Amino acid sequence: MNKSESKYFNTAKKMDKALISLLEEKSFEYITVSEICKKANVNRSTFYLHYENMVELLEETVRFILDDFISYFDIDKNNITCKFKEAPLDKLVFITDEYIHPYLLYIKDNKRVFSTVLLNSESFGFNEIYTRLYERIFNPILERFNYPVSDRKYVMKFYLNGITAIINEWLKDGCILSVEDITRIINECIFGRNNCIGGAASLI
Repeated sequence: MNKSESKYFNTAKKMDKALISLLEEKSFEYITVSEICKKANVNRSTFYLHYENMVELLEETVRFILDDFISYFDIDKNNITCKFKEAPLDKLVFITDEYIHPYLLYIKDNKRVFSTVLLNSESFGFNEIYTRLYERIFNPILERFNYPVSDRKYVMKFYLNGITAIINEWLKDGCILSVEDITRIINECIFGRNNCIGGAASLI
């Protein structure tokens, strides 16, 4: 990255962070370009050098958050779909330290960002993101575990809503409990206190 590209990237990153900060205070539709510029300490011409409108900034901010989130995981994004079709069943269990720890660590490192995303999930387009994840990841895994097609969306809602509820409580407490403690609680809620290891092989 040359000096010009670096400056462009850093300015864009400042505006991404400005939008996230303002979303803690109000809904996206009430945030103005002027507020973004003031928060990011840039002028309006700089904003319009990067974006045509606020929607473009929002789209970039979503990518910024997702890229940062994915960076916590040791995964090959390009071959992830093939992995789910070919891997042994015991490698398709997501309620494990390999997946839960980086997920929780991201949340702990980015408490305000994650809370803001949860409160503004519709603005961030997370319904569409969930749909893509379901098609590329969750559905192929559920198919491997022989879940009927009609049951799959209910199974995923059970897992995702339950884990999200635990995360919300953790955030309310300021993430005082360790990542290991929250991982244990999630496992115990899903598999039972006495079946965390044995039960994991038959569930996502």
